[in-house]
Amino acid sequence: MKSHVRAIAFSVLLSALFLGACGGAAAPAATEAPAMVYEVAPAEIPAAAESEAGADAAKQDLGSSALPVYNTGAESSAASTIHMIIKNAEIKLQVESTDIAIDRATQVVGDADGYIISSRVWYQAHYDGKNYKYATITIGVPVQQFERTLSRLRGLAVQVVDETASGEDVTDQFVDLQSQLTNLEATRERIKSFLDQAKTVDEALRINQELANVEAQIEQIKGQMNYLQDRSSYSTITINFEPVLPEILPTPTPEPIPWQPGETFKDARETVTRAYQGIMDFLIWFFVVLVPILAPPVLVIWLLWKLFTRKPNKPA
Repeated sequence: MKSHVRAIAFSVLLSALFLGACGGAAAPAATEAPAMVYEVAPAEIPAAAESEAGADAAKQDLGSSALPVYNTGAESSAASTIHMIIKNAEIKLQVESTDIAIDRATQVVGDADGYIISSRVWYQAHYDGKNYKYATITIGVPVQQFERTLSRLRGLAVQVVDETASGEDVTDQFVDLQSQLTNLEATRERIKSFLDQAKTVDEALRINQELANVEAQIEQIKGQMNYLQDRSSYSTITINFEPVLPEILPTPTPEPIPWQPGETFKDARETVTRAYQGIMDFLIWFFVVLVPILAPPVLVIWLLWKLFTRKPNKPA
């Protein structure tokens, strides 16, 4: 019985030693696997770098690092998520006081780190004879402050009469310009190498002319790219202020007066009565006032006229 127990224990001990030896051999293999280094020869660089600029960049990366470089596409996906959008808006506000609204709008622009592009102020007469002030201001604000600035401008108005907002995506245009710039810069470097190899003055002049043309195109594309970057970084908002005008009262439409012969007869009778009353009043004033006052002088003047105009009697 003891011999069987010893045999079983011995077999268990051998199994444990065998399993420990296998585990120890497998562990170094697992740790050594990640340490393997794959060398990449210059001929194994992907042919995706078709332009010389891409080939130069790949060579520089290969020379600067002994480890292989793989294009994972992370940069291209990150670049595709960046959109360059030119935002524009135009808003018309009806305000109580144009001067106060202009001051508050200027404060809003300053808080948003923006600037005033242009402004115009004019006066317009109303039917009540007064001149009312109108204004138009064009501002530029950072694209991050576009919606917030519009919201604050709406708070300045009694009523928002009209509002229009639009956006133009220029991402594709900017990417195209960037590709053109890369190709032109590679062409410029190639032309410079040709210039170094020129043997005659005529060849050097022709190559220098081509180099000048390429550099002019490079500067033009850079200017377009800077313009797109500036326009997409700052949004343009045009603000129109107009004052609250007094209400125009409607002009009443005159109603036609119907013909009333009874009223006409009454008016005519009253007119005749007033006429006779006037004549009688005049006669009373004439005989009561004027005759007593004018009769004595007239009588004296008549008697004197008769006395001086009398002819003397002829002798018989």
